[in-house]
Amino acid sequence: MNNKPGIIKRIFSSLWRVLSFTRSIVVNLVFFILLFGFIGVISSGDEQVQVPDKTALVLNLVGDVVEQKREVDPMEAFLVEALEQQEDQPEILLADILDVIAKAKNDDRVEILVLQLQGLNRAGLTKLQDIAKALEDFKSSGKTIIALGDQFSQDQYYLASTANNIWLNPQGFMLLDGYGRYKMYFKSALDKLAINQHIFRVGTFKSAVEPFIRDDMSAAAKEANKLWLTDLWQQYKEDVAERRGFAIDNFDENIDTLVAKFSAANSSFAQYALDNNWVDQLKSRQEMRTELIDLVGKNKKGDSYSHIGYQDYIAATNSLLDESAADADSGSDKVAIIVAKGTILDGTQKPGTIGGDSTAKLLRQARLNDDVKAVVLRVDSPGGSAYASEIIRQEVELLKKAGKPVVASMGTYAASGGYWISAPADLIYAAPSTITGSIGIFGMMMTFEDSLSKMGIHTDGVGTTDMAGFGPTQALTPGMAKLFQLSINKGYQDFIQLVANNRNMTLAEVDSIAQGRVWSGKKAKELGLVDELGSLTDAVVAAANLAKLEHYDTLLIEKEQSSRSKIMQQILGKSSAVISFFATSQEHSSIDLTSNAVNNKPISQFIKMMKAELTQMNQFNDPQGRYTLCIACSAN
Repeated sequence: MNNKPGIIKRIFSSLWRVLSFTRSIVVNLVFFILLFGFIGVISSGDEQVQVPDKTALVLNLVGDVVEQKREVDPMEAFLVEALEQQEDQPEILLADILDVIAKAKNDDRVEILVLQLQGLNRAGLTKLQDIAKALEDFKSSGKTIIALGDQFSQDQYYLASTANNIWLNPQGFMLLDGYGRYKMYFKSALDKLAINQHIFRVGTFKSAVEPFIRDDMSAAAKEANKLWLTDLWQQYKEDVAERRGFAIDNFDENIDTLVAKFSAANSSFAQYALDNNWVDQLKSRQEMRTELIDLVGKNKKGDSYSHIGYQDYIAATNSLLDESAADADSGSDKVAIIVAKGTILDGTQKPGTIGGDSTAKLLRQARLNDDVKAVVLRVDSPGGSAYASEIIRQEVELLKKAGKPVVASMGTYAASGGYWISAPADLIYAAPSTITGSIGIFGMMMTFEDSLSKMGIHTDGVGTTDMAGFGPTQALTPGMAKLFQLSINKGYQDFIQLVANNRNMTLAEVDSIAQGRVWSGKKAKELGLVDELGSLTDAVVAAANLAKLEHYDTLLIEKEQSSRSKIMQQILGKSSAVISFFATSQEHSSIDLTSNAVNNKPISQFIKMMKAELTQMNQFNDPQGRYTLCIACSAN
């Protein structure tokens, strides 16, 4: 009996010591982070990344190419960088890539550009075409581009095809497998779980809900998807064939032809790529390194060629960007650019996702800014909430009423809700490879009364109306089902009326090309859904012309960071830089020729796919349950 209090006391005493020790570590960690940040802030400018003379700029891109980065917590970003870890889903801003290439073109220190693309993940053909155009412009200066790697994915190779020389490791891999659209279907799984799906839609080709009501792709969806996928693949083949100087039939789309060529190449993917003129030479990493040393000389360490990486080049040149931005005349006429990237959701959303309220707020800022004379709405979205799309559309109309022309510039996607918010623009620009259309609407809900009954859980009660108590634990009544379908029908009529009013079409003409069908930008222009084929730059020029501006600056309007976030980002950013300085040598670019590929392990890829599907379902938050979303609008 006397020992029990002593044992309990010792246990709690030990726990307290552990907690105190942990608290001390955390406090000390925060202290040193702030200390490093303070040191970094007061010493900023003393230690800057320098671009070597006679060097190679290495475009070592890691992650997804995006129009707008998602918002990342400053502490999370600091820990990732300080601990030299890789982000789960790294992103690269398209505008940064284009700016780096343009600056390198006129930078006398940069003699060659090296494409090292193993880390490049998803981009979309539209963004790839923008980057390829910039690379072709880089070559117009007389400078050379060399693409090298242990392997090339299809997206990576599209950019590599712009190079003067493409080098592949003798044990490397490369296979161009075309575009496809494959999804997971859940009907049988939902049936086994006794989950009842209730689907309301308008549009023969509106296939967004098919994974929940079928175990395979419908014939109508296959027909529609095959059309735009074939269009994109044709563009891919034409672009690559022109750059590589071979016929468009050099793409092996038949498995028997591929196997025959592969066998003739001694079952080597690298030799097959060389024989097919996909690459110019097979070189080991050491051979690549040696030839690059011959071209630009050795680095300071003397163990590789002189080079600077993509991120370091941005760090070395961004001070010049800041100065030019500061010199801009704040009172000059502006063409505002507002990026609408991601799924359209109701309410206020973080960057990387479109919020009905938050994106409308940005448009309102442009309307109330006297310096802004025209607006370009850059849309890169497969759609989402119909209500949020309408809130954004209303702000576009208010801009036009205020006498400020609006030009929609479509990126990789501008479908369903993405088209809804583009339709009222004075002009619509799209890339030939933009995925657009998908003019349709659907509603979806699940009820779990049968699932719960299997577990002995039932819902019962009384209400004063037929609608009282409606929810996911009860069966959907025929009356409520009719109510929802009528709402969806009205939403579709609103959509095609919106398009008819803004595209000078009749309802019948819009309906014939709507019904949820997806089109490429090239085909959409033929159908009258877009006005011109062109880039964001073309859209900016068009907006300025509509506003009759001869001299103007562009102004990117985006969500402003809070003062607290700015301070934390600055301190933590300087901290990671100081930590990196003490942890590494003073040579900033240590890329060499090692692979920086993203995680492509099969199980990890499967988990990512499942997570993406569940995340998309969980995002649905339209207050009326009506969605104009093109889930099919991505190629894999």
